[in-house]
Amino acid sequence: MITIYQHPTCSTCKKARAWFDQEQIPYELKDIREEAPDKETIKQAFEAGNLTLRRIFNTSGNLYKEMQLKDKLDDMSIEDALDLLQSDGMLIRRPFITDGKNSTFGFKEEEFETIWK
Repeated sequence: MITIYQHPTCSTCKKARAWFDQEQIPYELKDIREEAPDKETIKQAFEAGNLTLRRIFNTSGNLYKEMQLKDKLDDMSIEDALDLLQSDGMLIRRPFITDGKNSTFGFKEEEFETIWK
């Protein structure tokens, strides 16, 4: 089952949900503020996607900016970054979508066509 971790008013999340609806692909919604993905789920997505930490952080979010993570992220260990991401879902780039094997952060239609179709 595909799980979409999202913020209900996020425009990017709405685009992702509309894409899944258009393609008639079932999914489960989780409010990322109330139910952040666990550390193992984030770690699996990070490792499987061969991503940078910056790619999975919500770098345009208020919390990211308030915590002044822009300069701290480069010196942070992966474990510390994963702990931080798991501690508050608002730090994770949205929507975060996973089925346990594949994962995406944000919405890029070409990426969705390849991974989720």
